[in-house]
Amino acid sequence: MLPKQKDVEIPLLEIIIELGGRAKPQLIYPLITKRFSDVPPEDFLEQIPTGGNKWTNRIQWVRQHLINKGELSSPERGIWEITDKGRKRLQNSKYEKDTSTGIIQSLEDLYEDYESKVKSRLLGILNDLSSQQFEGFGKKLMQAYGFVDTAVTASGPDGGIDGYGKIKLGLATINAAFQCKRWSGKVGRTEVDKFRGAIQGEFEQGVFFTTSDFTTQAKEASIRKGAVPIILLNGASIVELMIEKELGVRSRPMQLFQPTLADFDSE
Repeated sequence: MLPKQKDVEIPLLEIIIELGGRAKPQLIYPLITKRFSDVPPEDFLEQIPTGGNKWTNRIQWVRQHLINKGELSSPERGIWEITDKGRKRLQNSKYEKDTSTGIIQSLEDLYEDYESKVKSRLLGILNDLSSQQFEGFGKKLMQAYGFVDTAVTASGPDGGIDGYGKIKLGLATINAAFQCKRWSGKVGRTEVDKFRGAIQGEFEQGVFFTTSDFTTQAKEASIRKGAVPIILLNGASIVELMIEKELGVRSRPMQLFQPTLADFDSE
């Protein structure tokens, strides 16, 4: 059985510290895998239904969760960096382990399982949408992200463009187009190149949505010097945005109370 997301958080922060405080994920994955030597090797090879490695996907969820908490950052593309808040958490981690109660631990475990199930359910719902419905969802996601004047293209051949919109960046307004694909396998470079060719000359930005993931070649091709940049959003990224923007999701705050009676001990 793979480690739970909560159990990966501290090791992930520690490994990034060991790598100098910032590192590429390709260096992090094998090191964090070694931390869980009690897990059977075949478990790390398990695939998720939508394609991709389940263990790598779990580490990516943990990384995004730590970014949301302010303990990790992504200062540049392909770099994971620990923040001051993350360093402070490591310093306090031993104390936290000593003072945490069984009740808090159980609630955290329950929440992690619940969060994972919610994300899986959201991804399942997206995969069950029709092509037309998914394109409409893409429009709403663009709007939630700040795009205006968004529209879905008419039915029929559209040259690979499913919709478009505008976003204001500083004093400039950027025209962007998007494409949506509900695939079980990974989207390759060919699809990214076709999409770029369809929007070249008319749009300054492209956004490519997929419920699965992108190949390494597709990711490398998304940003090319002198070419229209293409933002790639895989299933995990889309679900994170849905939760962040509360698109199709409603959040309800909960409070956890942890006794800290040690604070009142006399010196």
